[in-house]
Amino acid sequence: MYIVIADSVLVPQCIYRPGSFAGLMTLYESNYLRLQQIVAGSLVNVRDCVSRVSGDCDLHLSVMIVERYTTTIKLTYWFADPDAGPDADTDRPNIADPDLTLKAYHDARLVETVSVAAHHRHRKLQELALSHEAELDRRWRRNMMLNKWLDYLTEVGHHFT
Repeated sequence: MYIVIADSVLVPQCIYRPGSFAGLMTLYESNYLRLQQIVAGSLVNVRDCVSRVSGDCDLHLSVMIVERYTTTIKLTYWFADPDAGPDADTDRPNIADPDLTLKAYHDARLVETVSVAAHHRHRKLQELALSHEAELDRRWRRNMMLNKWLDYLTEVGHHFT
């Protein structure tokens, strides 16, 4: 039996302002809690898997690197390339979007978006990618995107077992 605690009822241990380093660490903590809800348990033993729900794309989780205190994973939807030529295998998806690489820090209970795809197919993701320049801003942007996406994935019912 799992008891799910919504991170919206958790009180942060510090007062922070959006865009600050302390706020970013709180966002990483929220990402950990949200991803843990979808994975349904420990992020330490996560495996490659696919979540399928009615009305949404298949969600793919791939484990890239497992280390003592961290796990690096990819989280994405896969799409067929609409620009593929007539000889291409159109039944096989080959475009990941959003293509997020995440690093889970098990001892600190944090999840950070390490990287996102260099090019996004969706206009809103393209606008977001171009909107900030500083490193702290880039980290905020990537992790806010993950946070909102994890919230959406939970809402539509994605779940890895």
